[in-house]
Amino acid sequence: MPLLLEGITILDLTRLLPGPYGTMLLADLGAEVVKVEEPEVGDYAREFSPSVGGEGALFQAVNRNKKSLALNLKAEAGKAVFRRLCAAADVVVEQFRPGVMDRLGLGFEALRAINPRLVYCALTGYGQDGPYRDRVGHDINYIASGGILGITGAEGGPPVLPGVQIADLSGGLTVAFGIVAALLARERTGEGRFVDVAMLDTVVSWLSLPAAVFGASGDVPKRGRFFLSGGLPGYQVYETKDGGYITVGALEAKFWRNLCLALGREDLIPFAEPDDAKGREVRAELARIFRSRTRAEWVERLSQAEVCFAPVNDLAETFADPQVLHRGMLAEVPLPDGTIMALPGTPLHLSSGARTRHEPPPALGQHTGALLSRAGYSAEEIAAMRAAGAIR
Repeated sequence: MPLLLEGITILDLTRLLPGPYGTMLLADLGAEVVKVEEPEVGDYAREFSPSVGGEGALFQAVNRNKKSLALNLKAEAGKAVFRRLCAAADVVVEQFRPGVMDRLGLGFEALRAINPRLVYCALTGYGQDGPYRDRVGHDINYIASGGILGITGAEGGPPVLPGVQIADLSGGLTVAFGIVAALLARERTGEGRFVDVAMLDTVVSWLSLPAAVFGASGDVPKRGRFFLSGGLPGYQVYETKDGGYITVGALEAKFWRNLCLALGREDLIPFAEPDDAKGREVRAELARIFRSRTRAEWVERLSQAEVCFAPVNDLAETFADPQVLHRGMLAEVPLPDGTIMALPGTPLHLSSGARTRHEPPPALGQHTGALLSRAGYSAEEIAAMRAAGAIR
């Protein structure tokens, strides 16, 4: 049975993490994703350390199931090739600053004139319009402007960087979502459309709960004080005797009660949502209790009660977790040199048919000749373009 997006061709001009993560999700579902890369270096994530299988590990992590076309979009021959490919493609996705593709003569309006059914997705930091449209930035800047960094960290402490790139990954996820939505709309209207994704927008959209508190009370949520970021003793991270950590998520009254009983502290049941002074007292008491046993001992003890808890795993522990393995979330991705790289799998589980595929990330320009031949170029034309530096 075919994968969900088989038959969809995506020309992917993105690089590094945000766009490639989004297009990898689509490639995992069967879309033909063609990485259009600059011929000399390509996606410069290829050069990032550490490397594995001859390429940067970051590149390998988010480019499985893709093809590579090394194409110079500044050369007229390269532009002509891109236009021809767009005539038969379903999607173009790019990650340049606003206006770059228009200056190349390859923006949405120019390409829509060639293919009215084309879905064109542009991923940027701040969007196609507004006072910040031309700003440069990275994930750290978007989560700072978007309010997430300001509410992340311990009470009284500085903002703390998350362990994953929230803006980059939410941007990539929104790219995938936006493209699929536009493709569905095309089935109804017959027309493609422009999809404008800003990583700042995606970050702000994740502020639903803090925004609700702010809107209802007028109080700006503070680090470590919001009820889901350290304000409650029953929704906390606690250190254990051996230096490990346990999380508890006892939001509901029944789970708080179960936690107190499992800890042998029935007297704490009335204090699920204490005031500030009592809350600090209860948190301090729970911290003392959790430091009395090792992490493994707490896992064994709490597993016997109906308590929302989990140990804080490092990456090796996560990749060995029986639930993670059972759900197929550890993908063994073959690399071009034969190395097998363990990476997160696709999170979608479907009721029937193949779930995904695991093909190696492409070498730079690996599929250039085959893709151009399919587009109708002769061997002589391909050789001439290669000699002129328009392709690799």
